Amino acid sequence: MERADIVALDKRYVWHPYTAMDEYIAKTDPLVVVRAEGPYLYDADGTRYLDANGSWWVSTLGHRHPRLVRALTEQAGTFPHTSLAGVTHEPAARLAQDLVALAPGAGREDVPAGERLSRVFYSDNGSTAVEVAIKMAAQHWAQNGRPRRTRFITLSGAFHGETIGSTSVGGVELFRDIFGPLLFDVVHVPSPAEPEGWERAFAQVEATLRQHPDEIAAVILEPVVQGAAGMQVYAPEFVRAVREATRAVDTFLIADEVFTGLGRTGARFACDLAGVVPDLLCLAKALSGGLMPFAATLATERVFAGFGGGRERALYYGHSYCGNPLGAAVAREVLAVYRDEDVLGQVARKAPKVKAAFERMAATIPGLKQPRAIGMVGAVDLGGGGYLARGGWRVYEAARRRGLYLRPLGDTVYVAPALNIPDAALDELLAGVEASLREVAAGQP
Repeated sequence: MERADIVALDKRYVWHPYTAMDEYIAKTDPLVVVRAEGPYLYDADGTRYLDANGSWWVSTLGHRHPRLVRALTEQAGTFPHTSLAGVTHEPAARLAQDLVALAPGAGREDVPAGERLSRVFYSDNGSTAVEVAIKMAAQHWAQNGRPRRTRFITLSGAFHGETIGSTSVGGVELFRDIFGPLLFDVVHVPSPAEPEGWERAFAQVEATLRQHPDEIAAVILEPVVQGAAGMQVYAPEFVRAVREATRAVDTFLIADEVFTGLGRTGARFACDLAGVVPDLLCLAKALSGGLMPFAATLATERVFAGFGGGRERALYYGHSYCGNPLGAAVAREVLAVYRDEDVLGQVARKAPKVKAAFERMAATIPGLKQPRAIGMVGAVDLGGGGYLARGGWRVYEAARRRGLYLRPLGDTVYVAPALNIPDAALDELLAGVEASLREVAAGQP
């Protein structure tokens, strides 16, 4: 099809996520992707774009990594799908073993057996991985002597997904308020990334746990980086303090590592930066390699044991594609590529370049503020307009003219590229972001 015909069909029939469709239909000339390889996307008009956000943070190994494509093809040639309800298969079983071996706390003698992440429940995306964790926590307490534990503590600015449960524990008002009548009650505390410091946020977490120890089913966090809030980075000490506070009242900690997991922050898991083992750990995005919808929720042996003792106590939850063999085979190969290509070592080498670039931009371009970076994430703010602000989208347009695909978070401009992005491409990306920011800053009144 001709590019114009694809766009016409799209605007006639497709409803896009996170998009004001009237504006999109009237004004937007979208990228029309026809091919992707490594850190690049290719438009139907022949333009090549550096993918600055890994296509919504999933392609941490770039597009079409040959080993992942081969794993997908080989599995498809054997069997592409079967349910996991009373059925099993090698990719799901072996992936679970691999994940447990890599999980926070694995191999640490100071972590009691019951507190190790030892069980894996599969789903199909980050939202459902979080939904699984919410239901596991609530049901565990309901049938193990603490039925009043139905509330969750979450952070302002938190984003945990799109299902009703994960929206309930979210803290981005724009995404959750319209659904208020449908959501369950949670306790919101300040973000530890706010200027007042993480101690203020922790004081409210601790006070809530102490005042209502029989009501709180879990505290849920995006460890160290709140992605959708604008790549807000906070101290690992906060995660460590919350872990101790939940232990003091014997309740759960849920770590949502859908974005941060598997190297994004420089550590295998952001929890590792804090030396913390959560009770439940949610994974997706990087786990899929950008090839298949795939997710996992890891649970400790203690959580798992709370569902034994009779058929009525089982976790009656699941999806048609839980543990899909294609996704599981690809995820196993993702973990193997991380090991064989020393992806974490690559991040350690490249991360200082990202940090230095964003600090330089903020220091030399008028109007920029709050430069921040961790691992392969770098961000800076143009103003204080929030998610609906247009500043970042002006930078998006300037970057697109330079062959970069950025997707801002309102006034926050950030990069989160493939972790294995070649050095020359990373230099090109950072230079293009800087030039685009300078262009927009120069054009502002």
